[in-house]
Amino acid sequence: MSFDVSADAYQRFMGRFSEPLAARFADLAGVRHGQRVLDVGCGPGALTAELVGRLGADGVCAVDPSPLFAAEVAKRLPGVEVSVAAAERLPFPDGAFDATLAQLVVHFMTDPVAGLREMGRVTRPDGVVAACVWDHGGGRGPLTSFWHAVRELDPSASDESGLAGVGEGQLARLFGQAGLTVAESTTLTARARAGTFEQWWQPFTLGVGPAGDYVASLDAQRRALLRERYRELLNGGPVEVSATAWAVTRRGPGDHRLRRNALAIGADESAPTPPLSTSTAKARSPW
Repeated sequence: MSFDVSADAYQRFMGRFSEPLAARFADLAGVRHGQRVLDVGCGPGALTAELVGRLGADGVCAVDPSPLFAAEVAKRLPGVEVSVAAAERLPFPDGAFDATLAQLVVHFMTDPVAGLREMGRVTRPDGVVAACVWDHGGGRGPLTSFWHAVRELDPSASDESGLAGVGEGQLARLFGQAGLTVAESTTLTARARAGTFEQWWQPFTLGVGPAGDYVASLDAQRRALLRERYRELLNGGPVEVSATAWAVTRRGPGDHRLRRNALAIGADESAPTPPLSTSTAKARSPW
C-alpha cells in the first residue's frame, strides 16, 4: 500500500471523512485548553488542525513517518512541533503528554502493539491514550461499496478487512496487548458527500492507500468496469457515504471528568439525524 503521495492527494481522498471525524475524536478524548497533546501518524493534519483550534499551536505536537506529510503539517500549522517518526519509536521522553491520539493510523502501523505501547509511554500516568480505525471488518468503513465492486469483478482481490484492529473488539485487544488495560470502546460515525459520482471517483485515481494502489494496478478497460460498477452501487450521484470507526480510549485513574465527557458524547446518538454520531459502551480488555 502507498502513502507516498502528496498531502493534497491524501486530503482529497480521505480528508472528506477524516476532518469531521477529528472533531468527534477530540471530543471523545476530552481534549481541553491547557493540555499538551500528541497526534501520532498525523498525515496532512486533519486531527492536528482540530487540536490546534482547541489548544493553540504550542500545545500540540505531531509525528508522521512520511516527510511529505510532516512538511505539509509544519507549513500549514506554524508553531506546531512536527517530527518525522514512526509510532513504534516516538522521539519524546516518558510522560511528556496529557493525551496521545492516533486517528486512522493503528491499522497501518508496522507493529500496532509496539506503536500503542509507545503512545502509552509518552503519556502521563493520569493522561489519555486514544485511537480509532475504520470498521473495515464489519463492513461499515468508507470504502465498503468500493471493495464490494472490486470483489464482484476480481474475487481474489484483497481488501482492507484483514488490517489490524478493524474488526469488532480487535482494537481493544491491541490496547490490552500493549499494556493499556481498562479501556473504553465506542464507535464514531462521519458522513461525506459529493455532488456527482465523478467528483467522488476522481480521488480514487490518485494512488492513495490500498484502494488507490488497486485502481492504479488496473488497465484502462478494467478500471472503467470498476468505475461503472461502483457508480451503480452508489446509485449514481449525488453521493453520500456514512463511515463508522472503532474508537478505544485508555484514561488515567485520576481523569474522572474525561470519563463523564465520554459518556455524554455517547448520548449524542439519540439526537435526530446528526451530521456525526457516536455510540458508547465500556469494555475491559481481556489482557
